[in-house]
Amino acid sequence: MFNPKQQQGMTMIGWIIVLGLIAFFVTVALRLVPVYMEYSKVASVLDATATETGIASKGKKEILLLLGKRFRINDVKTVSAKDVKISKNGPKLDFHLAYERREPFIGNVDIIASFDKTVTSN
Repeated sequence: MFNPKQQQGMTMIGWIIVLGLIAFFVTVALRLVPVYMEYSKVASVLDATATETGIASKGKKEILLLLGKRFRINDVKTVSAKDVKISKNGPKLDFHLAYERREPFIGNVDIIASFDKTVTSN
């Protein structure tokens, strides 16, 4: 028969499993948070460039220089201005960037994050 007064709590194996799960998710978070923070910088650079007045009248080299400067200012290291595809869409410009970021996780296991961002100028 079950007696609630005899219940003691979790066993040592239970605690080890819980702490192992917490350690696993903390490790995943520590690896992925910087990756997504850098992506937010990349997205803000593309958004700021697309909303700049008169961007459609500038040449491709001038736009790439502007993107390169903004990437350097925001400390973006995994993506360069050369990775951004610029195409004409009528009187507007489309900025498209697709890239993957690979982070080592445990041993020979990597975490891969794929990003794809397209912005149209005003």
